[in-house]
Amino acid sequence: MNDAAYLCLADGTQFEGRALGAAGRTVGEVVFTTGMTGYQEVLTDPSYTGQLVTMTAPQIGNTGCNPQDEESVTDRPHVAGFIVRDASDRASNWRSEETLSAYLTRHGIAAISGIDTRRLTKHLRDGGAQNGAIGTDAPETLVRIAREAPAMTGQDLVARVTPSRPYEWTEGSGDWCPEKLRGLSDEGTTRHVVVMDFGIKRNILRCLVDSGCRVTAVPATTSATDIMTLQPDGVFLSNGPGDPAAVTYAIETIRQLLGQRPVFGICLGHQLLALAAGAKTYKLKFGHRGINQPVKDLATGRVEITTQNHGFCVDLDSLVGKAHSTHINLNDGTSEGIEIPDSDAFSVQFHPEAAAGPHDALYLFKRFTDRIDRARSS
Repeated sequence: MNDAAYLCLADGTQFEGRALGAAGRTVGEVVFTTGMTGYQEVLTDPSYTGQLVTMTAPQIGNTGCNPQDEESVTDRPHVAGFIVRDASDRASNWRSEETLSAYLTRHGIAAISGIDTRRLTKHLRDGGAQNGAIGTDAPETLVRIAREAPAMTGQDLVARVTPSRPYEWTEGSGDWCPEKLRGLSDEGTTRHVVVMDFGIKRNILRCLVDSGCRVTAVPATTSATDIMTLQPDGVFLSNGPGDPAAVTYAIETIRQLLGQRPVFGICLGHQLLALAAGAKTYKLKFGHRGINQPVKDLATGRVEITTQNHGFCVDLDSLVGKAHSTHINLNDGTSEGIEIPDSDAFSVQFHPEAAAGPHDALYLFKRFTDRIDRARSS
């Protein structure tokens, strides 16, 4: 599509560009991610549910799209819309099976290209993430739609992406297995990990398998009793979208699970673990999204470069007396990890599985399996 299109923000700011992908209009929270690569992983990460995602890298789509880079277990994009500066109409990569435009059209995702994404990103950094609408309608119509859309705070978006029933996951990374995880899995492995699926990425599941786990994923609404009936050796809390404080049912389940089995949480799972411990969360001005976020491990002093995608954060002050802070973000000092020693539970705000991104924090999967092994032998 080459029709004129608009991105209009709730504050009245307008950007004119060209329609990309599916026809129609869409609305959601406008955010940005700074990753230079990994646009298909962004499109298919369930954590982006309800959001219009801006890529700050100027040219997007030049390597096309393929089934191998899907991060959703449902094989579909989850973004509400997509915003790029220059959408490549050519795809050049040995794994590519279709262009970005064809991919977006096939999945019904409305997008826009040709806008000044640098200006948009600076606007969001100054004013904060806000609702916006993409479409070929008159700008005043799109502004009204953006203003009428619900704010991200208070929304339980996990309900949109969590599975309707439990499922087993057996796929590892195969030939693509990172060196840090290679050799951790073997055919005799009997560790059983139950994953609370709040909108999990495939590569997290693959990393658990690569680490020597038998994986059963369950819906977010699964009770603590039903989880323990599955006889897990450990419980994993996945990433996911929306406001963690709105997912009250999962918070209560996690609270009941604490102390029964080792627990490891990532991203939304980190926030939910903190809430279950009695801490608080709040919304960041524009969030952390990208594959180059520096994080400091407070125990070792080691700095890791991490992949992140979140708009909410754990309140560090509220952790006092409830959990220990283990990692902080070096850009703004916000929470990046906690531990609850008495409950054998820990979590991180970033994504150690990458996809896309660096592998600095892959050791956390082994930390989880080591805790499982110690708990089983005690």
